[in-house]
Amino acid sequence: MKCYHEPAPVQWELERLVAEALKHLQNLGYQTGTIGNYRYACEEFLHFARVHRGADAFSTDLVRQYLEHCGLSAEGEGTNEELSFRQRHIRTVMRALTEFALHGCIQRRLHVAEKVVLCVQWQAVLLGYEQFCRRYVRNSPSTLCARKREVIRFFHYLDSRGVVAVEEIQPATLVGFVTSLAHLKPASLARVTAALRSLLRHLCLQGLVSGDLANHLPRIRVGREQHIPFVWRQEDVDALLNQVNRTSPCGKRDYAILLLAARLGMRAGDIRTLRLDSLLWDQARIDIRQTKGGEPLSLPLTKEIGDALIDYLRHGRPPTHHREVFLRVNAPIEPFGHNNNLHNIITKYRRRAGITLPARSRRGLHSLRHTLASRLLEDGTSLETISAIMGHMSVETTRIYTKVDAKALRSVAFDPVEVVDE
Repeated sequence: MKCYHEPAPVQWELERLVAEALKHLQNLGYQTGTIGNYRYACEEFLHFARVHRGADAFSTDLVRQYLEHCGLSAEGEGTNEELSFRQRHIRTVMRALTEFALHGCIQRRLHVAEKVVLCVQWQAVLLGYEQFCRRYVRNSPSTLCARKREVIRFFHYLDSRGVVAVEEIQPATLVGFVTSLAHLKPASLARVTAALRSLLRHLCLQGLVSGDLANHLPRIRVGREQHIPFVWRQEDVDALLNQVNRTSPCGKRDYAILLLAARLGMRAGDIRTLRLDSLLWDQARIDIRQTKGGEPLSLPLTKEIGDALIDYLRHGRPPTHHREVFLRVNAPIEPFGHNNNLHNIITKYRRRAGITLPARSRRGLHSLRHTLASRLLEDGTSLETISAIMGHMSVETTRIYTKVDAKALRSVAFDPVEVVDE
């Protein structure tokens, strides 16, 4: 296969690089105040380059030296909670400046890109792709939402490269886009390329691009060893739950959500879409169809969880016609959005409890799911039983928990006999 490469990076003179990068931000629609903040941070970088290094040309090594000078790691180690506001801003600006120097464009962060209105031609392509995914691929709402986010990011990249129609997409365009995201983890890059292949498949069926165009996307290998889950200590789980103010409507809701994740190992998507009809009170059971894979799953409605749900439903949940159990607290009163992974809920109470987790560890509701599975394994529960509890389609998916060092784990959160289907 022929290899395609983007043009070699420009050898930038620092002041010209900063000027062009700020101009690019303006073209992307960044607000005047934001551009001013970027300009101030860039001027500090220029001062460091001249005074401390005597440099007037850009290099990634110079950026690394500046980040270390500011107490930052060039590899991005350290969470936002561990850094000052100034350090977070410096890291953001240096990442943007490096992206522009290497790739000639700045990738908007996903949460920002989604808010920027696409031009008419890309809106039309996105609508056609969305209809393709709904009608023929039958993607779940969460999968479709995730793929649309990546496609939108790709369209913004095309705009920055002067590509105005799908017929102009070349292999070098795809390589350049993926290269511009090289700072992402392999799993994230794999999601990006999967979304692009899906888009190109749709465009090929429409006769707009060549059928072999997707072959030029790199294959991202994501080893299972990269997903060894983080396990909470039992005292930290208890501290997390104890921080919830269960006298307020918001606290009643959040406590029930956290219990479902910590005691039953439910995924955020399944908690978000849990419906009143799924709560089988007379059978002490929760029956759901999983958002991931669509397979049915039965879980025990234990007294602890049942009490928390009743407290929320009677005294915390506002009157509504919606059948989803969990609703937003503030107006508009409606279910959580498809792209809401409820991360803010666990983060809020973890911070209140002063719980510090290892850098780069998974910190969302999924980490509580991992913790439960690992405890069950330590307690001697078979992989087949754990697989049933977790709703895994294959025992091989469950086998990753055997990699976890479980010596410090405590007893199981509930009796696994209650969960096994009869």
